Amino acid sequence: MNAGPISLPSPLLYGLDRHAARLLQPGDGPVFDFGSPPGEAALVGPDSQSWRIFKNPVTVFIGGVAAVILELAEPAVRAGVWSHSSFKSDPLRRLQRTGLAAMVTVYGAASGAQSMIGGVVRRHGHVTGTTEHGQPYRANDTDLLNWVQATAEWGFAEAYGRYVERLDDDALQRLYREALPAARLYGARDVPTDAAQMRALFARMAPRLEASPVILDFLQIMRRAPILPAPLRAVQRLLVGAAVELVDADLRARLGLDARCGLNHWQRRVVRGIARSAERMLLPSSPAVQSCLRLGLPADHLYQPR
Repeated sequence: MNAGPISLPSPLLYGLDRHAARLLQPGDGPVFDFGSPPGEAALVGPDSQSWRIFKNPVTVFIGGVAAVILELAEPAVRAGVWSHSSFKSDPLRRLQRTGLAAMVTVYGAASGAQSMIGGVVRRHGHVTGTTEHGQPYRANDTDLLNWVQATAEWGFAEAYGRYVERLDDDALQRLYREALPAARLYGARDVPTDAAQMRALFARMAPRLEASPVILDFLQIMRRAPILPAPLRAVQRLLVGAAVELVDADLRARLGLDARCGLNHWQRRVVRGIARSAERMLLPSSPAVQSCLRLGLPADHLYQPR
């Protein structure tokens, strides 16, 4: 649907770019340079579905929140995430790390992405415990990794398809297959590669998914965390509601996510307008733009009509 990038007044563009950069890469940690090393390819190519879809920060946020809802519905993943992460104590920092990891996986030079994923796998090796039901778990368990990887792929694709542009089965297949190299580096060995396999996995996992106060706590944290500037916090709450809307209605009911957690008709239209505007918003320091420049492509390569 691209019609070229939106032209914004320089002060507004600069402000948005600065905020996005600070949000993705906090100043008190290492900065990942998406522009280096010059010419080095990513794990997936610049003309991929992944590069097109992940450039949209609105649908990436919505899809990421939806994925975490499904992950927290699985008892072992829930125990690992909630007991061994900083979601409760420092949600913004945790979101920054998670968002940066997603961007590095798609856009970063392959050597940097492999190094980053290797570090995540080593840290996960120390994450073990017992669920509230008395079942032992390991973060690097293949079944859990498959579920986390699949929910992430589903969330990003579903958010983009719902709020920007519908993805047909061929587009979904391309997107899912593009994620395979990174999934295997993480240790996920049996992730879906097309829409039918994704539906089959969701059907197999359905009996394991359950309601938990943790899911409601997570959504409340996402509504309140200082992700967007204070004047835009109402928009942030809408985006969290949009994530809830992606979850199947029957599963939403089983998880205790009633209509108040989602959106009404006019709110859906507002979110769709925001997401479609973000689709054409070229932010100079974004991973998408910097990675295009790394490969010798124009800054607006991903924003041209197709």
